[in-house]
Amino acid sequence: MNTKISTTRRLVESALMIALAVALDEFAVIKFPFGGSVTLFSQLPIILLSYRYGVKWGLFSGFTMSIFEFVFGLKNLSYVTGIKGVIILILADYLIAFTCLGLGGVFKKPVKNQALSLALGSVVVSVLRFICHFVSGVTIWGGYAPEGTPVWKYSLLYNGGYMLPELIITVIGALAVGMLFDLNKPELGRERKKSRAE
Repeated sequence: MNTKISTTRRLVESALMIALAVALDEFAVIKFPFGGSVTLFSQLPIILLSYRYGVKWGLFSGFTMSIFEFVFGLKNLSYVTGIKGVIILILADYLIAFTCLGLGGVFKKPVKNQALSLALGSVVVSVLRFICHFVSGVTIWGGYAPEGTPVWKYSLLYNGGYMLPELIITVIGALAVGMLFDLNKPELGRERKKSRAE
């Protein structure tokens, strides 16, 4: 069987997955007042692209998603002042935060179990994304911290409030996809269970 995936198929698949990721992020289950949300698997499409086509392709896909996220989140620029705040917002809350989702396939080679590899990748990218939002929270969103609350604690609780559920949901989705589908085949089909004779 020819296992090579055509460039056209890869581009079409990627466009659909990026669109799905952006759509799932826009239709969030819970939206936080100053950005951030709990979604149903919005991180997963980029993680799957990274696993299926490699980290470089995943990073490019994540970067593409970050551009869409930034465009849809332009209103958040009205909450920050100064060029430094705008740069930190664009980089930490959008470009770097969503591009890092492209690292989701980083465990493909070292961890042969597909489901476990995807789950570990999901944990890593969720933690990296949390760090980006945490830094943003400490540097530009500190003014929204309740009186008497340290800025770092406010950022930790605020960003952890949506990123922890996001991490859990993503890991569950990654495990399910990893157990049900073989992402190494050109045609995405059900994972074939090995018989005892094999």
